[in-house]
Amino acid sequence: MNGDIVDQGVELMLFGMGTVVIFLTLLIIATNLMSWFLRRYLPESEVPAMSIGRSPAQQPQSVDQTRLVAVVTAAIHRHRANKK
Repeated sequence: MNGDIVDQGVELMLFGMGTVVIFLTLLIIATNLMSWFLRRYLPESEVPAMSIGRSPAQQPQSVDQTRLVAVVTAAIHRHRANKK
């Protein structure tokens, strides 16, 4: 009787592990197919990450560092003054 239970346990283990291996293999194949499809039919555009949602005229060409420091300093000062 003990041998039957062990045999059933091993059989169940192999069936479960086989199912997981087959599922993961199919998942990898599906992911690779989707990736191939997207690369072939929807090529990635050459848009920099900063310009998404902005036209080229709206993008700042160069930021004046001293003005940026002054704005950040003023914002910190105002934040601390409002906390008191």
